[in-house]
Amino acid sequence: MSSSITPVSGMNARGSWFTRISVPVLGLCWLAVTTLPFIFVLMTSLKTQMETFSSSVWALPEKLNFVNYIAVLQGGFWVYLRNSVFVLVLSIVLILIISSMAAYAFARLRFRLNKPIFALIVAGMIVPIHITLIPIYLLTRNIGLYDTPFALIGPYVATALPVSIFILTEFMRQIPKELEEAAKLDGCRTFGVFWKVFLPLSGPGLSTVAIYNGIGLWNEFIFAYVLTSSSANRTLPLAVWDFQGQYAADIPAILTVVTLTSLPLIVAYAFGQERIVKGMMAGALKG
Repeated sequence: MSSSITPVSGMNARGSWFTRISVPVLGLCWLAVTTLPFIFVLMTSLKTQMETFSSSVWALPEKLNFVNYIAVLQGGFWVYLRNSVFVLVLSIVLILIISSMAAYAFARLRFRLNKPIFALIVAGMIVPIHITLIPIYLLTRNIGLYDTPFALIGPYVATALPVSIFILTEFMRQIPKELEEAAKLDGCRTFGVFWKVFLPLSGPGLSTVAIYNGIGLWNEFIFAYVLTSSSANRTLPLAVWDFQGQYAADIPAILTVVTLTSLPLIVAYAFGQERIVKGMMAGALKG
């Protein structure tokens, strides 16, 4: 009887040994894949234009040269940053308001077209957003918003709503029904239940939606490129155009812009990664 147990124990031991070795190795490989591009960008941003072409790609800078950072910060970087922050904040606020109210309706209210409408909204997640580029461009010109920061807010909110509503709907479905019933017994109407119970308890889900969409909108390029034309109204992803000409490009300055643009995202993700994971997993442990 003991001999029949031994092979199983041996297999478990080999499996645990393989796990202890493979998990750290795979983790280190993924760390290298994700950090090496940023290290390359940071190193190149500290080089001069001549040094970039005369030295190896992975060669360290001869000295810490912050000329590129001074040139970028003294240029139009702050205008691009202001536009990006304005568009991002207003878009995220609208996304959170609209998606949270819609999610509450789909999660808690019972009406005839609940499931078909929710399925239609979720289906919007599979539509490539760039196929709407030409209609949105024509609409933006016709209503007079072309080449303004407001031209970006509508498309950003519309394209972010399907996934945002999906995340928050699954999150709100996990809130105990007893809390809703207790609020109604206290005299709360439908909006009062949403405002006083569901919205405060959906804080982790709202944070997830804000961070998830914020990262994508901060780096968005195509809509910003098509719907704006002047430097005074463009966002950070388009700041690289200030450092390239028809026949040449200032590579260190461009990568300096990339570094400065990436820093807010790195900080936001470092502090918000746990909320992102929890929010994306909402509904995965349904009882």
